[in-house]
Amino acid sequence: MTDDRARVLVVDDVPEMRQMLRTVLRLRGLDVVGEAADGAQAVALAADQKPDVVILDLGLPDLEGRDVLTGIRNHAPHCRVVVFSGLRLDDTTELETRVEEYVGKEQDLDILLDAVEAAAHRPTQVVSKSFPRMLDSVARARALTVKALSEWGMGHLAADGLIVVSELATNAILHAHTEFELRLSSHPRSLRIAVLDYGPGTPEPLAPSGVRPHGRGLQIVSAMSSAWGVSGLREGTKLVWAELPSQRRS
Repeated sequence: MTDDRARVLVVDDVPEMRQMLRTVLRLRGLDVVGEAADGAQAVALAADQKPDVVILDLGLPDLEGRDVLTGIRNHAPHCRVVVFSGLRLDDTTELETRVEEYVGKEQDLDILLDAVEAAAHRPTQVVSKSFPRMLDSVARARALTVKALSEWGMGHLAADGLIVVSELATNAILHAHTEFELRLSSHPRSLRIAVLDYGPGTPEPLAPSGVRPHGRGLQIVSAMSSAWGVSGLREGTKLVWAELPSQRRS
């Protein structure tokens, strides 16, 4: 085994499927670093092993596919996810914008292996930086976002991305009352923006109001995003994240 072999995590609740995938992946020269039979185990292994690629079945017994994907992205934002599922494509339109490839289980296995190899060799693009609890930190976070998106060839997402970054960073300062860490990661079909803070509580979108000056930001974030949410990574921290599709939705 060499150090440059791509590291793959296999997630499927059927033992025979995991065994078959483990065999064919190794024949292709890929290193299987773990196998998970359910969503919770998949997230734990992704956090521990930091794989290059996760092969993810959506029909897991404990968690929905979108929740497993969120957990993986939170703990290993650099890894690429290839879905290998028997679910119909029209049931997974939203999820497809958040993963590198979608391969149906009815398709030839070589299609999956080619997708995993292609995903494994895509360059990882991740930026993270901590900022103090100061209002000018929002402007600095915005500047970092502009720089990263320009370097990644994703400048067309700057307008929406800056609104999301501004809202999440401002929430950390004004409502969590803490410093924050901005995490940006690019994927072939999406941009992921996440802000880690150390305050209690969770942000919630408020109902529209004609008199209240605040509270609309998360409604805007939700409207712009293919998905967003709040995750507790460990005691005393929370991660507020949003994913913007690379292509504008019609």
